[in-house]
Amino acid sequence: MRADVRRILAQTRFETLTVLRNGEQLLLALILPLIILVGLGSTNVLASMGALPAGASQIQAATAGVLGVAVASIAFTGQGIQTAFDRRYGVLRQLATTPLGAGGVIGGKLGAVLAVLVVQVAVLLTTAVVLGLDVTSISPIGAVLALLAGAAALVSWGVLMAGTLRPEATLAVANLLWVLMASVGGLLFPRDGLWGAVADLTPPGALGTALRAAVLDGAIAWVSLLVLAVWAIVGALLARRWFSFD
Repeated sequence: MRADVRRILAQTRFETLTVLRNGEQLLLALILPLIILVGLGSTNVLASMGALPAGASQIQAATAGVLGVAVASIAFTGQGIQTAFDRRYGVLRQLATTPLGAGGVIGGKLGAVLAVLVVQVAVLLTTAVVLGLDVTSISPIGAVLALLAGAAALVSWGVLMAGTLRPEATLAVANLLWVLMASVGGLLFPRDGLWGAVADLTPPGALGTALRAAVLDGAIAWVSLLVLAVWAIVGALLARRWFSFD
């Protein structure tokens, strides 16, 4: 058991360093969220769009949305693309036949997502505080639960996509969905009316709602967390059934 844990931790370290050393991954996971945070947190863009919740400051709303974008960047788009190309070049198959095993490969990838997410949150929150965010208004438990549930839901579907589509298709679909999640999916800012109600039942919409509840209201959005948990379970079951290492 200890040997298995050491192997998974070693794979987690390798996967994490791979992400942090990859320019494209770093751009997607950290640089773009930082640019969005500074842009939305220091301008009146959200207010002019009517996307600033009543009583919330610009930096509060920007922080909640950008944390969601960061999760989607590493858990869905980044991990999906990396896994797809690892699959194409036979890396996954080779690792699965080693003592690490298929379970260790998946465990290492999940560990890397969490490790990079910690870095993302630390950098983004530090920047937000410099821009004027009052962290005492945030529900730590609500934020952590939202981040973990969102990461679980998005990584399960990202892995499913990577294990069933060709790498080129995964690259195109993952980037397209990242843009849609951030723009109209309820991740970066809330949507109104019927579209908002529908979006709240999707992973990006539920994640956005849960983070806004934690950051803006200091509350825990249990319904949104439940939605994310359901998506995570369904995605994991489908990935287990349909994911192909070849």
